[in-house]
Amino acid sequence: QVQLVESGGGLVQTGGSLRLSCAASGRTWLNYAMAWFRQAPGKERDFVSAISWNGDRELYADSVEGRFTISRDNARNTMYLEMNSLKPEDTAVYYCAADPTAWRTATTVSSYTYWGQGTQVTVSS
Repeated sequence: QVQLVESGGGLVQTGGSLRLSCAASGRTWLNYAMAWFRQAPGKERDFVSAISWNGDRELYADSVEGRFTISRDNARNTMYLEMNSLKPEDTAVYYCAADPTAWRTATTVSSYTYWGQGTQVTVSS
């Protein structure tokens, strides 16, 4: 089992920045692909970004490309999402996810076995 705990969400104004963290514990996750998804009220959970097990490959949704940066520190068992130039449409609950075999279909919710509880990000206009 892998336990994931997100933190860093909050309320920010349009154009502001936040950094989300996802702390992993439990069995080794070093060979796991990791990702961020988000879900706005009344909408489906959408892919935001993913990172390969060693951090050498990254994927981004078109809507966040150039504004968000994903990273991971395997020594600290933590993944990050640096979010800049935030917009009201970025408002959602952000979830981190992990799976050892997810990379081939890294943008798909069903590819991930382990999920955090989510952290709320609210961007005011």
